Amino acid sequence: MAHESNYHPTSRFGKWMDERLPVARLVHGSFVDFPTPRNLNYLWTFGGILSFCLAAQILTGLVLAMHYQPSGAEAFNSVEHIRRDVNYGYMIRNFHAVGASMFFIAVYIHIFRGLYYGSYKAPREVLWILGVLIFLVMMATAFMGYALPWGQMSFWGVTVITNLFSSLDGIIPGLGTAIVEWLWGGYSVSGTTLNRFFSLHYLLPFVIAGLVILHIWALHVAGQNNPTGLDIRTKADSVPMFPHAVAKDAVGLFAFLLLFAWFAFVMPDYLGHADNYIEANPLVTPPHIVPEWYFLPFYAILRAIPSKLGGVIAMFSAIAILVFVPWLDTSRVRSSKYRPIYKWFFWLFAFSCLALGYLGAMPAEGVYVFWARVFTFYYFAHFLLVMPIVGLIETPHRLPRSIAESVLGSGGAATPVTAAAAPEKR
Repeated sequence: MAHESNYHPTSRFGKWMDERLPVARLVHGSFVDFPTPRNLNYLWTFGGILSFCLAAQILTGLVLAMHYQPSGAEAFNSVEHIRRDVNYGYMIRNFHAVGASMFFIAVYIHIFRGLYYGSYKAPREVLWILGVLIFLVMMATAFMGYALPWGQMSFWGVTVITNLFSSLDGIIPGLGTAIVEWLWGGYSVSGTTLNRFFSLHYLLPFVIAGLVILHIWALHVAGQNNPTGLDIRTKADSVPMFPHAVAKDAVGLFAFLLLFAWFAFVMPDYLGHADNYIEANPLVTPPHIVPEWYFLPFYAILRAIPSKLGGVIAMFSAIAILVFVPWLDTSRVRSSKYRPIYKWFFWLFAFSCLALGYLGAMPAEGVYVFWARVFTFYYFAHFLLVMPIVGLIETPHRLPRSIAESVLGSGGAATPVTAAAAPEKR
């Protein structure tokens, strides 16, 4: 769905520039007159919300980096210095810390929306894979950022998670230990480790920004998906991005900012852990080491497997398997809105992810381990069994003939499923 911009410069300078570096044409074609499906709901506003979150994290991070001291002796005190002595430092630090959680809330909604409406199906496979890569780099960035306050949970969280790589010694002797020592910059977690993590935490957001540009590029080549899963076929199916989609994005962003502001101004420490306000002490281990809330489902999967190496493989496989979703789903239609059986399995999958998040925060013992194994099994079964099998045996509901019909309710018989799905075969 490559779109040809109808941009026409009016000034002499605009024409001169358009012939040499057509930035204005690119922006106009991508964000002004780009055809957008007219039936998009507010779940589609999270793409713009995520762009805002990334920009906010980069800007606040740049300011914080001007005052932060990445050393084992000064890191904890420098964070307190930012909060107490730097002009508006408490606000910038709150925006950055809360912004990380808001970023993950938005990205999880974005991912589940894509899974529900089939936004990974042809011709959007590369768009989906780029999104998974962004998610993976986000997780790495957030993990390294969590180490920077150098509190008890930061120190011991880094110690536990980086130690997991030592399990690779079971595959290639010495490999895991070498990786761990490289990450630590020595033989234990220290100020050297903190300095390395700070450098990478500063760098990776710009890598994310580059991947986001590719993600948006792929989106504008394949076109946006929509709640029906149908492609744009006529002008009646679409509206220009500006002002229609942009106005809806603005409303969604405003509502999201209310939630953001509530946490940032009213209870900025609510989403953190109390032990992280105690300076790191390698001689005192917290009674219960947990990562930030957005890592808890994967932490539960890690602990659900009795083998250390098996747990590490399962944890990383839980993310890697998302790359193969476009080929694991055998359904002829995109949107779960028209899939009566799969829809229920999707909500069971969503519940399983929430349950894993809860179990990841609980001690790794007794009934918590049992249920973590149950929901871990379903997590993988959803992709490896449910998606391929249900797609083959399910009879989807009949689709509307067009996007416009789904919105306007115009008369006419519905299009058979096979005909509606035909544009997916590229």
